[in-house]
Amino acid sequence: MPSKKFELEKSKAMKTLGKLAQSGTPARFGTAAAPAVDRREQRRLDQAAGLVPFAAKLPAGLVVALNDAAQAAGLTPGEWLARQLRPLLPGYHAPQHLQEG
Repeated sequence: MPSKKFELEKSKAMKTLGKLAQSGTPARFGTAAAPAVDRREQRRLDQAAGLVPFAAKLPAGLVVALNDAAQAAGLTPGEWLARQLRPLLPGYHAPQHLQEG
């Protein structure tokens, strides 16, 4: 039986670690998690949809507002931004499969 306080605490910690090891992996991690599309596959899907990556540096407040507006509309930020930009760009005509109905 441990006689010193340090040994008693060490024994408690070992018991806790043992229980933690036996508990297993939560469902949100590991094999139960939804399989993510790898980068190559995502790039291929984006190219097939006619999407091109476009990086821009925006003020943080503007990004927050953009994300909030997109979420309220039920769209991704990229889709929401594209819908807002289309009418503002003279001479741009979206392909038929990208036009809104």
